[in-house]
Amino acid sequence: MTSALRLAVLAVFVAASFPRSAAAADTDANPNANADTGIDAAEPDVSVIALPTTLSLPPGGFMFRVTHRFTRPLGEGSFGDLAQDFFGFDSSASVGMELRFGVRRGLQAGIYRTSDRTIDLFAQQTLMRQGPRPFGAAVQASVEGLDNFQESHSPRVVLILSRKLGERGAFYVEPGWVGNANLSPPQSGSEDSSFVLGLGGRLNFGENYSLLAEFQPVIAGYRGIATSGGESDPHVAFAFERHVGGHVFQINFSNHTGTTPANVARAQDNRVAGWYIGFNLSRKFY
Repeated sequence: MTSALRLAVLAVFVAASFPRSAAAADTDANPNANADTGIDAAEPDVSVIALPTTLSLPPGGFMFRVTHRFTRPLGEGSFGDLAQDFFGFDSSASVGMELRFGVRRGLQAGIYRTSDRTIDLFAQQTLMRQGPRPFGAAVQASVEGLDNFQESHSPRVVLILSRKLGERGAFYVEPGWVGNANLSPPQSGSEDSSFVLGLGGRLNFGENYSLLAEFQPVIAGYRGIATSGGESDPHVAFAFERHVGGHVFQINFSNHTGTTPANVARAQDNRVAGWYIGFNLSRKFY
């Protein structure tokens, strides 16, 4: 087991050791939440896979989240080579850790850092909730910087629109803008920003299981340059998830290893095209 994987597993066990107060659950902030658990079955997490959701944290609540993407393409070499590498789990990984707080009703903020020393600072404001209205809406603004936020800052603004299907799941449409997406301007002329359309959804089956998928094409601006020299394929990912109480565990597959907004916009920029296995873990404390 790699040190990064051990750290992720340790974080889950540490999180599980803290009792979750049902009385503290803010069902007003999430009107579709179960009154006993505070968990919204249609929207149990703050993300689909990389796309944000409209889930709102209650004031004073916080959550811890880990992302993990193994860096070995699943299609590299023969099946025997893949099996020897334990289907990618023996490879190195890109790991991200996020801490998120509920600042006040409808407003949350947090910090996310990846193992390549990218730091993403973000805030999200709920605009309206589904109920009397046909859909929910939120806006998220963020800025990320390389080398521990010291260089190449990339701002991002995204409008998050959600439609919940009772407790069966939810769908999302998320138009957004990412600045400074192109870190090497001579590669592709004067294009610098990316306009991204995020599409995603979660479909629940059984009591605590979900299938998820998301697609984030760049509809204008910089699209990333693949190692082949052509434009990068858009971000595509799908996942299987289990959620119990305040815990969410997800196994996912994506066509690149980036998890921050700018890296998702760049997608396969200077990366080997292929499919990569990974996982997301999150734990709520409210």
